[in-house]
Amino acid sequence: MDFLVRIAENRIQAALERGELRSPALEGKPLRFDSHTFVPDDLRLAYKLLKDAGFLPPEMELRKEIVTLRELLAAATDGEERLHLAREVNRRVLRLNLMFKRAIRGEEVQVAFRSSMGTKSRFS
Repeated sequence: MDFLVRIAENRIQAALERGELRSPALEGKPLRFDSHTFVPDDLRLAYKLLKDAGFLPPEMELRKEIVTLRELLAAATDGEERLHLAREVNRRVLRLNLMFKRAIRGEEVQVAFRSSMGTKSRFS
């Protein structure tokens, strides 16, 4: 695979040197992507209709809930409320990971929680 990457890099570098990849209209400006840039052509209309109607895919709705709950958890001061919110975050993270049938990793790890009593609850 390294060989193919080197060939591609060499060809890109040669094209840059010849000026083939220059676009005066775009030079120095950030690239703008619309919300459907990376959606396959055959799904764009369906995605646009769902977006215009206010619907989100289930995994995106779940991610929004996780973000909201984490913000509430960060702001909560009551120990019982913090424990409840940490459990809710963990349930939703687990559900999200089960949707994709993959291991918990990265940003979607479950919340470790320390209550005001000093005990630690890792998973609910």
